Amino acid sequence: MLYGIAAAATALLLTALLGAALRIPALRLRLVGRRRQREVPLSGGVAVVVVTGSVVGVKEWGSAGSGIGGLLVAGGVVALLGLVDDVWRLRRRVLAAGTAVAAACVVPYGETGVGTGLLAVGWAVGVTFAFRGLDHADGLAGTVGVVTAFGVAACAAVDVLDGVAVLMSVLAAALTGFLLHNWHPARVALGSCGSMSAGFVIALGLVHVRAGFGLGESAGVLFALTALVSADAVLVVLARRLGGRPVVRSGPDHLAHRLRRLGLTVPGVTLLLGFGAFSGVLVGVLAHAGWVGGDALWWVAGGALVVGSVLSRVPVYADRRTVSSQVRASLRVRNG
Repeated sequence: MLYGIAAAATALLLTALLGAALRIPALRLRLVGRRRQREVPLSGGVAVVVVTGSVVGVKEWGSAGSGIGGLLVAGGVVALLGLVDDVWRLRRRVLAAGTAVAAACVVPYGETGVGTGLLAVGWAVGVTFAFRGLDHADGLAGTVGVVTAFGVAACAAVDVLDGVAVLMSVLAAALTGFLLHNWHPARVALGSCGSMSAGFVIALGLVHVRAGFGLGESAGVLFALTALVSADAVLVVLARRLGGRPVVRSGPDHLAHRLRRLGLTVPGVTLLLGFGAFSGVLVGVLAHAGWVGGDALWWVAGGALVVGSVLSRVPVYADRRTVSSQVRASLRVRNG
């Protein structure tokens, strides 16, 4: 218990310091992302990954170990893959394949079985990319990551899975330190390196926590704990498919974009979506602990469906037939 508190405090402080220290080198190396017509260095993700791996690794390799060494290594591989994407922009299929291989290497097939394990691999890849998609708004990916990681840590603590609990607590603390620089207006961002590795570790941590439980109930708990990121990803995919746009093409069609169009501020959107993530996580933790019945999980699914349906009606794509005012003015002059 005392080690967990000390490790979390250390991770928070080190991430805040390292994220700030790497900001200037990231700018000089052009390791930056675009955020509303401004460039934001992607040093936050590197800081979160390095600090989380170092703090947890000290305990893992300095003692008898707790069985999460493989998860740490796999998370590091995904982080490295994301860093390469930040620098050279890899194809989505390459990112997906690499993430799937990393997940397949650490799924506990002995408890899940091969079939369920392969389903877990696919789900982990989806969650990893869903977290990557959240890194478009100041404070959003960090806030949702903190809430979700703490939720997984609580579930692991219920089952006395100390290794997973410590890993998730340290990750949540590191993301909190990152948020000190990522709150609006953001001075650093996670990038693919940080967002993909955080999503991957959270997803596989959940798989380890729920291994051995029934498939149906586990699916409900896993969805509740990741309801916000899942709803965002599903809404984006459906909107792009129905709008005739390529699924891999970025656009202003996430939940945060739609709430901004309704007039909310950037911090307001982050807080609202953070509360939505917390609501789902709370139900998931209570269901995992057996304090609420499975019916509560349906309320999470229903709430996500209602929110997604309402926000799907918010227009986010510009009409292709719309002509700019300058073009109209030129046409009027010519016709005149």
